[in-house]
Amino acid sequence: MKERERSSDLSLTLKAVARIRNDFPTKFGLPRQSGLSASLISKIVFEPDYKNPDLLRGIEGYSHLWLIWGFSEVYGEKWSPTVRPPRLGGNTRMGVFATRAPYRPNPLGLTCVKLEGIEKTADGLVLIVSGADIMDKSPIYDIKPYLPYVDVCDDASDGFTAQTKDYFLKVDFPSELLALIPEDKQDTLTEALAGDPRPAYHSDPERIYGFEYCCFDVRFTVNGDTLHVCEINTRKKCDN
Repeated sequence: MKERERSSDLSLTLKAVARIRNDFPTKFGLPRQSGLSASLISKIVFEPDYKNPDLLRGIEGYSHLWLIWGFSEVYGEKWSPTVRPPRLGGNTRMGVFATRAPYRPNPLGLTCVKLEGIEKTADGLVLIVSGADIMDKSPIYDIKPYLPYVDVCDDASDGFTAQTKDYFLKVDFPSELLALIPEDKQDTLTEALAGDPRPAYHSDPERIYGFEYCCFDVRFTVNGDTLHVCEINTRKKCDN
């Protein structure tokens, strides 16, 4: 009887195996989904208990990885059976399990990234990946190889996202402002802006939006299908 009671307890305590490091310290500005910004480079830095190189033996044979991670900013927050996806204007409700919203019974994310390389550091091995949609310092709970022969579904349908998946803004980035951004970080910022960081129900062409990217504050307006970068300010020394 005691054995049966133990096996029926399906609760699970998760422990972060790593943290992701990149140039997006807040969720505003992040690509909405993985792969939308192929130039976005992130580092996966392992926690002390998981720096054993044997944990990564053979991983270099895979081109892509699945990351299971946590929406750490919403831990402890209430969740609802339905949510209002921004891409549907913020008014239509969908079931939380029909979306990728962060407010869910277990605030876990699933992201596919490209493995760009493995870096040897004084603090252990670090995975270099591209295309993540994960905020800087978010916890990574597990890493699994992406297997194209089973993970690709040729007949998959897009649900309500089909109507918005090809939506991108034209980016008007004045050359004198773009020159303030390090050259190796310009493509990632431009891709993030093209993805339209605003909630879909925002349409005021006079409103100035902003988000943090690397060591900069980026300010912009949106008029129709064109985003105009209007200000770049240095906020602090880059720590990545």
